[in-house]
Amino acid sequence: MGIKPGDEVIFEETADGYVIQKNAPTTDEGTDPFEKYRGIADSEATMPERMRRLRGEYPRDVDDVPSTDTDETAGER
Repeated sequence: MGIKPGDEVIFEETADGYVIQKNAPTTDEGTDPFEKYRGIADSEATMPERMRRLRGEYPRDVDDVPSTDTDETAGER
């Protein structure tokens, strides 16, 4: 269902019992508060570059950073 601790849910009564639905965030007007931000990331930056910028690690040459996990070694600890 995709419901996690802290998520808001709605219980709707039906003829067969109850249906539980995740309550999506809305504004006071009932609109999606994130809709205005969808699609505005007009950038040539890759997702890893964006994440480094958000973490304050940008600019940085990722080729100089040793890899800690690879697909081959992930989960072998």
